Amino acid sequence: MEKGREKRKTDHPIDNLFVDRWSPRAMSGETIAEQELMVLFEAARWAPSAFNNQPWRILYARRDSEHWPLFLSLLVEGNRAWANQAAALLLFVSKTTFDHNGEPARTHTYDTGAAWENLALQAMLRGYVAHGMQGFDYERARQELQVPDEYQVEAMAAIGLPGPKESLPEMLQAKEAPNDRRPIAQSVCEGPFRL
Repeated sequence: MEKGREKRKTDHPIDNLFVDRWSPRAMSGETIAEQELMVLFEAARWAPSAFNNQPWRILYARRDSEHWPLFLSLLVEGNRAWANQAAALLLFVSKTTFDHNGEPARTHTYDTGAAWENLALQAMLRGYVAHGMQGFDYERARQELQVPDEYQVEAMAAIGLPGPKESLPEMLQAKEAPNDRRPIAQSVCEGPFRL
């Protein structure tokens, strides 16, 4: 798998871990052992969260499981075209209230995003592709995976071993490379909002 540092240039010195992570779509179609997934889930487990509430929940299906067809069917056609070669599909949901007092947890989405990032970085470190997606049927996911009302459906992700970009639909092959980021000044400012 191509490393991000081969194409990306940072404006300030940071660890290669952050530059190397990107979201390939080409996957080999090989299965993943349950224990390998547990390593990724362990990394997610250690993400920071408000009041240590850990609002994230991750539902998953490995490609060789009975749950695979349902998870794959939740994806929009464009994502299904490449994610069908993933080893596992994940659904991230977040609890919208605190466990300790039942009050709204305003940062449940933010905290769940931190868990996803931990998982994505751990996947990259172990040689896996981790590609997050918003292109799926949120309501069907809620209903068919029996997600309770106090949880928000956040995103899906495909995990797998890298595959050749030639295995992708032709229109996606040209996109199969690490992309750049906008300059920091377009995302960050000191003081009031001026972006």
